[in-house]
Amino acid sequence: MKILVRILAVLIILIGAGAAFLWLRPPDLLRVGVNYTAKTVCSNVFLAGRDAQDVLQSDVQSPGNGLLRLMRVSVDPQRRVVHASFLGFIAAGFAVSRPGVGCTVVADGKLDHLVPLPARPTSDAASGSTAASITALWPEGEAVAFTPAIQALLADDALTGPGMRAVVVVDHGRIVAERYAPGFSKTTPLIGWSMAKTVTATLVGLLIKDGKLSLDQSGFWPPGDGRDHIRIADLMAMSSGLHFNEEYGAVSDVTRMLFLTPDMAGFAAAQPLEHPIGESWSYSSGTANIVAHIVQDTAGSPTLIEDRLFTPLRMTSAVIEPDEHGTLVGSSYMYADARDWARYAQFLLQNGVWQGQPMLPAGYVDMMATPVAASRGQYGHGFVWLWGSDPLIEGQNPDAAFGIPPDTFYLSGHDGQAIAVIRSRQIAVVRLGLTPYTQPYSPQRLIQAVLEATP
Repeated sequence: MKILVRILAVLIILIGAGAAFLWLRPPDLLRVGVNYTAKTVCSNVFLAGRDAQDVLQSDVQSPGNGLLRLMRVSVDPQRRVVHASFLGFIAAGFAVSRPGVGCTVVADGKLDHLVPLPARPTSDAASGSTAASITALWPEGEAVAFTPAIQALLADDALTGPGMRAVVVVDHGRIVAERYAPGFSKTTPLIGWSMAKTVTATLVGLLIKDGKLSLDQSGFWPPGDGRDHIRIADLMAMSSGLHFNEEYGAVSDVTRMLFLTPDMAGFAAAQPLEHPIGESWSYSSGTANIVAHIVQDTAGSPTLIEDRLFTPLRMTSAVIEPDEHGTLVGSSYMYADARDWARYAQFLLQNGVWQGQPMLPAGYVDMMATPVAASRGQYGHGFVWLWGSDPLIEGQNPDAAFGIPPDTFYLSGHDGQAIAVIRSRQIAVVRLGLTPYTQPYSPQRLIQAVLEATP
């Protein structure tokens, strides 16, 4: 009996010592987890108006990561701060919301050290909404005329996929069908994850039209090790040659950048050259954040994206959230409701023209969708995917089996976010949700069904 008591005492001491060590020096994996939790809850509470505990359960814990199931959160609505921790007391994580700006991960917990940013306009008055525009047909207003055959397709869970939260179908500039999961609506902002990269490429196009940037521009690094020869075109083609580990599920370059680093663009820009510039294709969220930093530095306006893109398109729900240094996280952190994502897709279908006004250089969208040779055809020069899923046979477009036109390109994001821009048919399909990799989904069957049901 005494031996059992001693063993139990030793176990208690070891467990206590382990807990104390984790509390004093939490490993980076736990820090990634708590900051991911804080950021996810913060954005969904303060941007989307959702309940914090529901977000914790459905968005953080339910997808299946055992570590995330042990996260706990508290929300301070007055300070607009979310605190997350492992088991309620280990590895504190913080995210703070600022009106009109969205949420920022505060990796070091120093909430007072955020770079000040001007509040973005968020009201209907600021966006120019009127009673007349609300009753006008989308995208000029909010009214829609549904096509029954397309609307019926969206009732099929097998087509919309597990974890679907919103689907919108646009045909020749009009919404013809939409569906929302319970708890979500046409006004719920949803994260696009890597779909934000395509929007970042659009910002480059705005500045090219202004004469402030060019695709061949370089010199963004000091001379000496070759990185100063990296052009904007190389960055947007994911062919910069910079090292970057995009693996998720552990502590990698991408998770360290998004959840442990105050200056995300600086972290990505500090990576060494791993391949000759322009000769190798390697997907990198760090690349998109470098481009976002270049755009902000060049524009000289902290409200470029609102003034030049979101407001003209009336994307009143849209926001790209910043890091601690004030750089928009152009790789990952854009929220918008499904109809606003559809407005952006329609803008691309119109080759960067809106209400008769060319906002992008002529041919810019064509350039974005031109294949990067080193990607073997699957990726375009403007942060877009050219195929709707990984190829079954290397080098062959899997869309062909679904009858999807070869001029289609995609915005694609983590957890099942996808927008198909089908240029020859003037159709866009927006699909948003929370679909972990354990429930693989690609939008091709949905797109095929929409195309077959559309005259």
